[in-house]
Amino acid sequence: MKDYELSILFHPDLEMNLDPVIDKVKKLIEGNGGKITKEENDGKKRLAYQINGQDFAVYYFYDLELPAEAPAKISSTLNITDEVLRYLLVRVDERKAKMAARRKVKADEEESIETNEEQGE
Repeated sequence: MKDYELSILFHPDLEMNLDPVIDKVKKLIEGNGGKITKEENDGKKRLAYQINGQDFAVYYFYDLELPAEAPAKISSTLNITDEVLRYLLVRVDERKAKMAARRKVKADEEESIETNEEQGE
């Protein structure tokens, strides 16, 4: 299974009742053998240009683990889903993810050293 990022722009009218659509997307991912590792609702935002006559959209992001055949099936289903204005499903570059993890660990270590030095004074 490989790591993917899924960004979805939902129709702005669904902002108050997003749960059924989110459940639909979760079932789609899990039905194709995927696993959601992280999800984030970024809220309603103005679009840079109109999509299907809409000036706003609800931004939703997922970090996923998917088997090889799942991205094509998920994409074909999201293409015909009325609630979705746009989506982007991309594979995460493993090298970049490892480098980001290393930087975070290093920054955390430096921060803990600074905290210890301040407490020691």
